[in-house]
Amino acid sequence: MSMDNPSKATQHTKTCRIILFPLPFQGHINPMIQLADILHSKGFKISIIHTQFNSPDPSKYPHFMFHLIPDGVPEDQASKHDILRVLHILNTDCVPLFSECLGKLLSAHDDIACIITDAMIYSSQAVAEDLGIPRIALRTSSVCSFLTFAALPVLREKGFYSDNLDSRWEEPVVELPPLKVKDVLGIHIRNLDDTLKIVNDMVEGTKKASGLIFNTFQDLEEPNIANLHEHFRLPTFLIGPFHKFFSAASSSLLTQDRSSIYWLDTQKTSSVLYVSFGSLAAMDEKDLIEVAWGLANSMQPFLWVVRPGLVQGSEWLESLPDEFLEVTGKRGYIVKWAPQQEVLSHPAVGGFWTHSGWNSILESICEGVPMICSSFFGDQTVNSRYINDVWRLGIKLECGFEREEIESAIRKIMLEGEGRQDIIERLVCLKEKIDGFSSTSVNSLSDFISTFKSSVV
Repeated sequence: MSMDNPSKATQHTKTCRIILFPLPFQGHINPMIQLADILHSKGFKISIIHTQFNSPDPSKYPHFMFHLIPDGVPEDQASKHDILRVLHILNTDCVPLFSECLGKLLSAHDDIACIITDAMIYSSQAVAEDLGIPRIALRTSSVCSFLTFAALPVLREKGFYSDNLDSRWEEPVVELPPLKVKDVLGIHIRNLDDTLKIVNDMVEGTKKASGLIFNTFQDLEEPNIANLHEHFRLPTFLIGPFHKFFSAASSSLLTQDRSSIYWLDTQKTSSVLYVSFGSLAAMDEKDLIEVAWGLANSMQPFLWVVRPGLVQGSEWLESLPDEFLEVTGKRGYIVKWAPQQEVLSHPAVGGFWTHSGWNSILESICEGVPMICSSFFGDQTVNSRYINDVWRLGIKLECGFEREEIESAIRKIMLEGEGRQDIIERLVCLKEKIDGFSSTSVNSLSDFISTFKSSVV
């Protein structure tokens, strides 16, 4: 994807600085760092404010300036990835520290055009207004999931959550097609009231922003994008997939095991199912065993990422039955973390069983790899429903983790047949549109940011 097209804003961007503030989770840090690289390639100077929790390594980005602030995230909550608690701290306790740091930067530099913050750090909008600097929100997930989040308070007002939901588990949510009741309920991490408050504050903070950036592309989400423009009347820029501009490898918080690539080199073309549930998902031992036997019974080769901490109360592989390792033998390969973009682009990989995180979905689409979708929380339930019902790029596991459904899905995705071929054809079509994507949207964003500092020569 070319980044060489000149923009009319070039004369300004060479002396403009942008301050970025990412949410400190892997799936949010990656796209923010990629966006920083994209904007730096357009001539902007980049400064990144970051929390101590999940801090990136500044030595990997000598072209950026880093400003770390304490965040007040207790070690026990950080280790458990208590997402709601971390979000609450970032939007309350962390606000004065962010404001102080940003204020110092504004005093020290007269070339700052704007700040770009993760949409989930909604408190940054008030800070920006107080300091008199424009804020652009970055939403690191899909447009369809963002619109779903925006609709949740309305659903509550209509009494959605007060009904007998157990009996309506499989029913459609008429206000949010194609979602089912279980998809909407799957968004909530733990506490309904806390979740809805954070969602509402995020949406309201986004509405007040000067602009909105999505890591997505028009051909994938066209109907949702039209809906977005109808409800959010602010300049919006679709400049994804970010990783087509810059890889996320350097911003990984986990050590990548490159032996996975060497193992893939020994496998047949399109024969391997890659399994990874991301950097935050957690399951119990029973679910892990179902996953294991689903993989074993499918008789397909697999590369499985079992991240330490994936299984609650387990260090790593001790929950796996000995028979599983005996049965699968050399047909399976297990690592703690893998270089995902490189894995998905490997000729041996024929399918991807994913937690349905947005970065993973985009990477799979770009490499033309069919998906099996599980979901754990947040936007994942929406993404997986769209993969299955709307975009038809894979199969959603409807029953959670049951070995029979898992085995069936693996065979449908991995074995040559009408179902797999239809998915492959749709992926090829999308991939061609991405490969032909120009940097027009990036230039538009660059021009837009430059208007904030148009007096800079």
